[in-house]
Amino acid sequence: SPWLYRWLTPLFGGGPMTRFLHPWFGLAFDVVFLFQFLNWFAPMHWTNSDRRWMRRFRGYVSNREKVEAEDVGFFNGGQKVYFWIIAVSAVLFLITGLLLWFDDVIPRWVVAVSYVLHDIVALVMLAGFIIHIYEGTAAAPGTFQSMTNGTVTEEWAWTHHPAWYGDVTGRDPRQDYEQARDPDAE
Repeated sequence: SPWLYRWLTPLFGGGPMTRFLHPWFGLAFDVVFLFQFLNWFAPMHWTNSDRRWMRRFRGYVSNREKVEAEDVGFFNGGQKVYFWIIAVSAVLFLITGLLLWFDDVIPRWVVAVSYVLHDIVALVMLAGFIIHIYEGTAAAPGTFQSMTNGTVTEEWAWTHHPAWYGDVTGRDPRQDYEQARDPDAE
């Protein structure tokens, strides 16, 4: 897939330098992601809430529901799926990347399969990244600001992660949502 990234190679000194740096950047990615994996492993375990969230996936991406289900915690099912896609991709990148890096001692057919797998994993990660950017900006207003300043508004919290909102504030997210919709209803 060199044609896919042709526009990037001048940033790193051209094709030969990019080919030299690519495996080193790949190793750095895996090392850095290992720390991220260890940091997020516990909150990314799959729950019944995540299964229910995945059944509501179409409603989420179409913004049919204005408020998430009450059991959505700090991470929703889609965020957890994306995390696990990246985790599996990192392992596949490492394995296929090492096979490609040491192609002089690996059977040719293994190298050929590794090229295909490496490229497919790259495209899957790229698609996931594009979806992640869209969901974190245009699809959910307020999300990008939370990433840049590290905080969210109460409205954003009860709308997107009601169970987490309830855990943090000790209040009922649905009640706060209804009160915000109709402040005179007290």
